[in-house]
Amino acid sequence: MRLDLSGRTALVTGSTQGIGLAIATGLAEAGARVAINGRDPEKVRAVLPERGDFVAAPADLTTDEGVAALLEQLPSVDILVNNLGIFGAQPALEITDAEWRRYFEVNVLTGVRLTRAYLPGMKERGWGRIQYIASDSAVVVPAEMIHYGMTKTALLAVSRGFAKEAAGSGVTVNSVIAGPTHTGGVEDFVYELVDKDLPWEEAQREFMRLHRPQSLLQRLIEPEEIANMVVYLSSPQASATTGGAVRVDGGYVDAILP
Repeated sequence: MRLDLSGRTALVTGSTQGIGLAIATGLAEAGARVAINGRDPEKVRAVLPERGDFVAAPADLTTDEGVAALLEQLPSVDILVNNLGIFGAQPALEITDAEWRRYFEVNVLTGVRLTRAYLPGMKERGWGRIQYIASDSAVVVPAEMIHYGMTKTALLAVSRGFAKEAAGSGVTVNSVIAGPTHTGGVEDFVYELVDKDLPWEEAQREFMRLHRPQSLLQRLIEPEEIANMVVYLSSPQASATTGGAVRVDGGYVDAILP
């Protein structure tokens, strides 16, 4: 199967590292012009891959000013990947109102704002792809970070709702349920929960054994494996997949459907 995104412009939010950067790279390898986004302009420019058609799109998408600046630079896109998100472990009864609001603002509302901005143009042109990077935590809410799980559950509802708004237009809207993935941030998170003196391979196995025992993959997923699904869903070949929550979770969620 040849996935050709030539002539398409994509925006991947929060794409200076980890899953976001892997997605941006994958979309560019399929021929798309890809906007790399992050808050720090210097960091955005520093991580622009040498191969592929990339543009720097620095903006703090948690602010009205940042969104306005981004839309001025990128008034329309064909592919929107809402990847921006924060996570962290915190005892449930110690999560403050401010933290609940911050997680919802960053993980949910940034994607809603951009969908609201870009979906009308996609509908007018009769083609578009919108994706929300969700998580297995949307379905199996982890006790150590229920505020994060709540936001990922919300993304499943948001994507399904916007898919209905796009019905019949040629635009598809989906969420991608990513399983436990190997990124720098996740390495830090793993070491919050297991012995910090363990070598990484042992720490990873211990984390999966103690905190993610239902994973059928029995290892962390690599960012490129998430990117492969996103590139497919962005392609013309995925034209009949919309309103879905597509799993790249290594069999972590113990259910036939999300």
